[in-house]
Amino acid sequence: MKITVVGMGYVGLSNAILFSLNNEVVGIEVDEKKKDLINNKISPISDSFIEKYLKEDLNLTVKTDPKKDYKDSELVIIAVPTNYDEKKDYFDTSIVERVIKDILEVNKDMDIVIKSTIPIGFTQKARKENNTENIIFSPEFLREGKALYDSLYPSRIIIGEKSQRGEKILNLYKKAALNNPETFLMDSTEAEAVKLFANTYLAMRVSYFNELDSFASKYNLNTKDIINGVSSDPRIGNMYNNPSFGYGGYCLPKDTKQLLSNFKDVPNEIIKAIVDANDTRKKFVAKEILDKKPKVVGVYRLTMKSGSDNFRKSAIFDVINFLKEENVDVIIYEPTLKEESYEGLKIVNDFSKFIESDIIIANRYDSNLDKIKDKVYTKDIFFRD
Repeated sequence: MKITVVGMGYVGLSNAILFSLNNEVVGIEVDEKKKDLINNKISPISDSFIEKYLKEDLNLTVKTDPKKDYKDSELVIIAVPTNYDEKKDYFDTSIVERVIKDILEVNKDMDIVIKSTIPIGFTQKARKENNTENIIFSPEFLREGKALYDSLYPSRIIIGEKSQRGEKILNLYKKAALNNPETFLMDSTEAEAVKLFANTYLAMRVSYFNELDSFASKYNLNTKDIINGVSSDPRIGNMYNNPSFGYGGYCLPKDTKQLLSNFKDVPNEIIKAIVDANDTRKKFVAKEILDKKPKVVGVYRLTMKSGSDNFRKSAIFDVINFLKEENVDVIIYEPTLKEESYEGLKIVNDFSKFIESDIIIANRYDSNLDKIKDKVYTKDIFFRD
């Protein structure tokens, strides 16, 4: 079976590698540098499983021109970015829409699976606009840095169509999985809702334990003891309970805002509170830092979590902005950046000079900071993501 995967971000590349173990796969990527890296068996993103599997003998080729492959593939998977447009209160689905039109111009009968995160109701709208029933949504539940692992060992597989075609696509994913995940067939609109509600629930957990930590900090209580006591209840558990500067990354900030936008005509309190709580937490963190009266604040890493090379929508940026509004000098230690500055922020990758800062802030703690622990401000109490 020949499958074309459009978009070689962590979702698309994970899908491409997953299926190339048993099928012919063509990846489509407009970024020439990224295309060349993958074809040379080098991962463009930090993910140990992707790095390992790319070195295997995969039936995977990445190209920039997809037209021939749209014509003779049996399935096309779309995994392109859908960034949140703050002005429109809506995901920017323009790339997804363009790819769908490009596919159908070449092959009007092509089965298309959307893996990009989209607003609730988008698939039905796309079917009507393109006069086809061949567009299906299937949500991904992948962690950055562990995307291929989560593809090989999925928590569940959801395909947005109750049909023989839906069963066929579901079995394709199930066959590629190395575990025995729970599987669901449902309509695409419900599948879209699953994705947004699942990520918003995770954001709620992050916000909940962050506010628990804010309370403990305010009254000089031991956050770790409280969280351990709360999380020992098996109904609550130990996942997503490590305090941070706020939830960030590519998915949670935009998915929570999109879900809130979908709630426009539905009474709600919790969904709005989840979005608002993240901003409140970052302001609380900034105030605690400012209360220490630093002149120079050193930011240790821009990444959201250890083992990641991704800064997108990292909560640290909002904290930095709050600090800069109060005229605090901010410098950055980020070894993945070779430039002298990033988005107006001075990069100081000479560690000995960096630690001369009055205070070092770290969203996630690192053993490199052990020698200057008395200077470090962090909310990381469990030393894990």
